[in-house]
Amino acid sequence: MNLSHEPTKHILVCGATGYVGGRLVPKLLEKGYVVRCLVRSPEKLRAFPWCDHERLEIVQGNLDDRERVRVAVEGTDAAYYLVHAMISAGGDYAKRDRELATTFVEALKGSTCKRIMYLGGLGELGPNLSLHLRSRGEVADILRTSECATTVFRAAMIIGSGSASFEILRYLVERLPIMVTPKWVKMETQPIAIRDVLRYLVECVDVPETAGRTIDIGGLDIYSYQELMQIMAKSLGLRRRIILPVPVLTPRLSSAWISLVTPVNARIARPLAEGLRNRTVCRNDDAQNLMPGPLFDVREAIDAAVGKLEDGDIETRWSMAGEMPGDPQWSGGTVFDDVRSADIRASTDETFAALSRIGGSYGYWGADWLWWMRGVLDKCIGGPGLRRGRRHPETLSYGEVVDFWRVSGYERGRWLRLRAEMRLPGEAELEFRVGPRGDDSSHLVQTARFRPRGLLGLAYWYSVWPLHFFVFPTMVKGIRQDAEKMSRAKSPV
Repeated sequence: MNLSHEPTKHILVCGATGYVGGRLVPKLLEKGYVVRCLVRSPEKLRAFPWCDHERLEIVQGNLDDRERVRVAVEGTDAAYYLVHAMISAGGDYAKRDRELATTFVEALKGSTCKRIMYLGGLGELGPNLSLHLRSRGEVADILRTSECATTVFRAAMIIGSGSASFEILRYLVERLPIMVTPKWVKMETQPIAIRDVLRYLVECVDVPETAGRTIDIGGLDIYSYQELMQIMAKSLGLRRRIILPVPVLTPRLSSAWISLVTPVNARIARPLAEGLRNRTVCRNDDAQNLMPGPLFDVREAIDAAVGKLEDGDIETRWSMAGEMPGDPQWSGGTVFDDVRSADIRASTDETFAALSRIGGSYGYWGADWLWWMRGVLDKCIGGPGLRRGRRHPETLSYGEVVDFWRVSGYERGRWLRLRAEMRLPGEAELEFRVGPRGDDSSHLVQTARFRPRGLLGLAYWYSVWPLHFFVFPTMVKGIRQDAEKMSRAKSPV
C-alpha cells in the first residue's frame, strides 16, 4: 500500500467519550490536527474542556449505522478505533464487538481513510486466553481485513486515575489490609502509564513504519499483581498488605468479590478478572524502536495517578463510557412522584452549585446511612452500588456517573436530572430545577420519580415510601443550607 509521508491532517476518533479517547482527542488537537468524533450523544462531549475547539468536528451516530460511519469517515486520513462493548453489552460483549468492527470496516470501503489505529489487549497467545483478551484479538483481526493499513497496539494494565484496572487495584489495597486472593496474583504483567499510551497513539500517525504492525506497549517494569499491590499500598501511605493466594478462587468468585469491594460491578469485573490469569508482557520492542522516548516506571505512574485523585483532577473515568439509555416515557402507566420544594436566600448559581455536590465523598445531606444501606444492597444483587463515586467533587456534565446514578439531563445553573442505574423493578429519576425568585433568591424543586415494573415494582415503591419522609426533605434542607452559606460567604462583611 502506498502511504503518504505527509503529516495526517484529518482524523476520526471512534470512542471519544471513553477513558482513552477522552484524553486522546485534546492531544491530537494540540498537534494541529482536525479531529472528527463519531458519538452517540454529543451532549456527553460537554464534559470536556476541548468541546468547543475550533478544529473539532462532531458527527452524531452509532457505530452499527453503516451510513453514519461513512459520513463520519469521509474526508479523513486516519481513524482511531477505541471502542469496546464490555461496559454496555454485558455478557454478549464479544459478539457485539465483532458486529461493530465488521460494520466499521465495511463503511471504510472506498473512503479517503488510509490508516486505522486500534488499542487492544496484551496477552500470551494460546488456548487458555481469556474471553476478554480473545475478543480484543478478534476485533484486531477484523480491522486488519480493511483496505486501510491497521496499527494494532496491545497494552496490559493501563495505570491512570480513573481507569477500571487501576480503580480495582486501588480499592482492593485501600480497603483490605489482609487479602485472600486467587493464585493469579503471582502472574506477571507489564503495566503502562496512560501518558505513555497517549504518546504512542499520537506519535504513530506520523511514523509510517508503524502502519500494518502489531505493536506491544508496556512500561519499564515487569511485576506480579501481588507486587503491584504492595507498590500501591506504599503510594497510598498504607502498611504492607498481607496477601494470601489460594487456588480455589474461580474467576466468578473473584469478580463477585471485586464487585463488593470496588466500584466496578461484576459484569465488568469478571472479564477483567479472567484476563488476569494470562501473562501480559510485551513480546516485541517495536514501540520504543519506532517511537523512542522516556517511559514512566510503575512507581512513578501510580504516584502520578494517586496525585490526580487527591487533587480531584480526573480527566476521564472508565464509567463515562457506554451507551446512554433512552429516556423513559413517563406518560402512561403508573408513575409515582415525590415533589419537594424550597425558597432559598441565595442566587440560582449558588443553589445549583450546592446541589451539584450530590453524592461521592460529599454524600446526601444527612441521610447518608440510608443511601449507604441501599448501595450495599445494590452491590449484593449485582448493581453498581455507591462506590463508583464521581469524577469531580463539584462539577457535573451530561453522561457522567454519580454513585449509582448517571446524569441524563443537565443545564448549568437551572436543571439536573439523575437516572438510576441501581438494580430496580422499574425506572427511577431524581430531578432538580432551580429558578429565580427575585431579590437574589431562588426556588428549588426536587422531584423523585418512579415507574414500577409489575407487582414487584409496586411493592418496592410502597416499601421505601415511608423513608421518603426523611430522605427527601433532608436533601432539600441540606441544599438550602449549603446555598445560603455560600451566599453569606460572598456577602461583604
